[in-house]
Amino acid sequence: MNTLKIGDKVSNFSVPDQDGNMVNLSDYSGKKLIVFFYPRANTPGCTAEACNLRDNYAALKDAGYELLGVSEDSQKKQANFRNKYEFPFPLLADENHEVINAFGVWGPKKFMGKEYDGLHRTTFIIDEQGVVANVISKVKTKDHAAQILS
Repeated sequence: MNTLKIGDKVSNFSVPDQDGNMVNLSDYSGKKLIVFFYPRANTPGCTAEACNLRDNYAALKDAGYELLGVSEDSQKKQANFRNKYEFPFPLLADENHEVINAFGVWGPKKFMGKEYDGLHRTTFIIDEQGVVANVISKVKTKDHAAQILS
């Protein structure tokens, strides 16, 4: 797993959101961007994380941030997740792993003694020039906005 680090330039990507609209990194040029990766829509940890970001969305926007959620879920699953919890930010349906691989967040994981490859819950803060300003790899799902804003 070759995860992007602070100071790395993020490659442009073009991936559909939950509604099928193509979202490109270049759409956020000149803006601060939070890209949070979560393993699976509608699971307890992912729901807690996304709802915490939703509940603190105004504070994140006031701090100048745009948000993008990313998982390998289908557009339909992402749309259901967004609609169920009324998220004000897009959720990318990265079924082909274009963004996941660009950020290097797919790799070996362990759960209940089993090893498998999966998506690592990681958040990247990207500056106005498209460079990684911060990486949060130990995400506190219930208090994630505070981690970002601190």
